Amino acid sequence: MSAAEPVNVKLLDREFLVACAPEERAGLLAAAALIDGKMREIRANAKAPGFDRIAVLAALGVAHELLELRRQHDAQARTLSDGLGALRRKLEGALQSHLK
Repeated sequence: MSAAEPVNVKLLDREFLVACAPEERAGLLAAAALIDGKMREIRANAKAPGFDRIAVLAALGVAHELLELRRQHDAQARTLSDGLGALRRKLEGALQSHLK
């Protein structure tokens, strides 16, 4: 990992300097763009559009999406693992009957 370099990130027209390894710069900028977009959506519909409140609501929204995707991934991984286990047992059974 390379030494961290400052990267300028803009959220709701506010600039933040964030230390980041050069190889992680693209990911940081993509994450900042995602958060900025969420914050702009919230601000457009907010009754009390304070920056801190909007940032917290955006963070909660993104965290919720992440947790839901993780849950779906885990369920799919379990289904795949169960299917592969069943297939393995069938193959082992077929090989054993063929070898007899």
